[in-house]
Amino acid sequence: MTNMLLFPFADYWWLYGAFIGFVISMLLLDLGVFHKSAHIVSVKESAIWSSIWFCLALVFNFGFYHYALATFPDRTMLNAIPGFDAVLAAKQVGLEFLTGYIIEKSLAIDNIFVFVVVFRYFAIPDKYQHRVLFFGIIGALIFRAIFIALGATLLQYEWVVLVAGAFLVLTGLKILFAPNKVPDPGANPLVKLVKKIFPVTTELDGQNFFVRKNGVLYATPIFLALVFIEFSDIIFAIDSVPAIFAITKEPLIVFTSNIFAILGLRSLYFLLAGVVDKFRFLNYGLGLILVFVGLKMVWLNEAFGGKFPVLWSLGIIGGILLGSILASLLIKSKSKPEVPH
Repeated sequence: MTNMLLFPFADYWWLYGAFIGFVISMLLLDLGVFHKSAHIVSVKESAIWSSIWFCLALVFNFGFYHYALATFPDRTMLNAIPGFDAVLAAKQVGLEFLTGYIIEKSLAIDNIFVFVVVFRYFAIPDKYQHRVLFFGIIGALIFRAIFIALGATLLQYEWVVLVAGAFLVLTGLKILFAPNKVPDPGANPLVKLVKKIFPVTTELDGQNFFVRKNGVLYATPIFLALVFIEFSDIIFAIDSVPAIFAITKEPLIVFTSNIFAILGLRSLYFLLAGVVDKFRFLNYGLGLILVFVGLKMVWLNEAFGGKFPVLWSLGIIGGILLGSILASLLIKSKSKPEVPH
């Protein structure tokens, strides 16, 4: 289409602000009303909230498409571009949001594996896990916004696009062929640093991150779990943010699709935590998705005249994800999977 941004920040800062306001209000509603007191999140509750977040993303996508459809014909600068079609452009941004959302949602499943390991390692009771994930999500939103701002700036340079694409391909190949190692939270350098700064108590004090004993401030295992989860999200963002930029160059689409996927991550964790070990082929699917989006950045976009068809991308990514899930459910394992403790 065109190298010009359809939603430049200078003109659409209010849309960013409105979206951030919506996110903050939903988080306050979540913590202040629905999870005001610590409790075990049931499968029914997590299924309801997973459905709510998914439906909200689809409603936003529907509204985003119609907003583009209504405003693009009136934008003089866009219509001055030879061959610009407002209807096709609106369909394009709608598909790009949906594809970006599916990519981030798929890659976010890897976070669930980490959450399971972390909560088992630090022995965090079920009723306190939501609080850890709530503040983990807030940190993730901040870090993702920073990564997306950097990506929007750096990925304007062709050599950065090539490096990022090659990195995604190599990461995907590593997932496919390297042995899958269970992370060790105790060996994490950031966790070790926290232990040097604060004395750490082995006992919980309700859902508090810190507790004061004899005038000394102690970090609790809940805080260590939060630190590791924040650290792991930064690592995951290195993959996921460039992956969505492989689909669209619009920072607004990257930001909103990324945030919607993260907001539904907590409820998805409580829904899948008990069965996550059954999806043994899912990692291979995620590896293939990273290889595909990496190839889009370094080769496929150029091979298709600057833009690989987004509808094809949506079909390929959805097909890989669905195939890996079905393979996990239909192909029985010969040995019982090891569960890390």
